[in-house]
Parts: sequence; C-alpha cells; structure tokens
Amino acid sequence: MGTEIIPYLFYQDVPAALDWLSRVFGFQEESRHPTPSGGMHASMLLDGQRIMMGQGSDAWRMVAPSEETKATAGIFVYVPDVRAHHARAEAAGAEISQPLADHGYGLTYTVWDLDRHPWYFTQASD
Repeated sequence: MGTEIIPYLFYQDVPAALDWLSRVFGFQEESRHPTPSGGMHASMLLDGQRIMMGQGSDAWRMVAPSEETKATAGIFVYVPDVRAHHARAEAAGAEISQPLADHGYGLTYTVWDLDRHPWYFTQASD
C-alpha cells in the first residue's frame, strides 16, 4: 500500500457526527470503537476515501471548532457531481456558507458540519 493521508476530525459527539456525515454527505461508516478515556474513535468512507474522527479533549489541546468558535483547518473534497452533492446537503438542511460558484479550478460550495468544520466540495473544471 502506498501513502494515504487521512483527515482526523474532532467532534463533541462522535455518534451524532457519524449520523450527520452519512445523511448529509453520503459517507458510510467503516468502524467505531470506544477509547480508554470513555470517548469514541470512528472512521468513514466516501467513494473509497477515508476520514477518521474522535472526541478531543482540552488535555490533548485538540477540540472541535465549535468549542473554540474557530476552525483551523478545512476538508477539501473533489466529487464527480457537485450539483447533486450540493442538492443533497441543502435538502438535508446543512448550513451552506458559500453557494455553488466557479472558482476557475472547479465548481465549488462550502458547508459547515454540525461541529463547525468547513467542508469544501468541488467538481474539477474540464
């Protein structure tokens, strides 16, 4: 296996994040495991691409953006049909912060997840 870079996101409520990401973006749950500290670790897939998540803590200096009111990173995802993806997120009631627009590199929209991580979905320009 070659190199794989996997975003690891922190959520206050991992089971709620699993449900939300599945319903709104179409991710499929791959695994969930309790952690020794009483939290949860999980992973999800979208078209074979993986994300991981867990419950951060102040002791680790890793928390969800909603706990600090600022995001320090975003997740950029290329999808084959961004218009259909946008329609799904909109129909699910997701908070779309930037509507679909062509930015030269592709048609893109931005959406906040339930813990205020910014997600950028785009379809490459031909």
